[in-house]
Amino acid sequence: GCLFCDLAGLGDAEALIVERGRLVYAVLNRYPYANGHVMVAPYAHRATLPDLTPQERTDLIELTARLEGTLRAEYAPQGINAGLNLGKCAGAGVPGHLHMHVVPRWDGDTSFMTVVGGTRVVPEDLDVTYRRLRARLGAPEGTP
Repeated sequence: GCLFCDLAGLGDAEALIVERGRLVYAVLNRYPYANGHVMVAPYAHRATLPDLTPQERTDLIELTARLEGTLRAEYAPQGINAGLNLGKCAGAGVPGHLHMHVVPRWDGDTSFMTVVGGTRVVPEDLDVTYRRLRARLGAPEGTP
């Protein structure tokens, strides 16, 4: 199976999907680099940008832009990383299903834990992040 295909078929709360569009959706990364780390993926199983339809490409960028604004409003980061890892050697954890990472960043957010300990510390529980982003995006609390 495919992680992103499987996630798309689950309920929003179970999958941590914070926004669903017509052709793409946004889901929290279960292993975030920072609080608010979201990924945008098409529902269709597509590996590369040329594989996407023109409307899927448009929707991918539109939802990414919406998330950038949402993350800036909710978390007040000093920067945002947004990018695609296309192919295994480029760092794609799921190389067969394209997905855009949207990661809030702050000056000095790479701490000694990351550099020396080889681990990341994310102080906010994913359920809290899920509720914050869903509320900011306008999804009702009880939406499945």
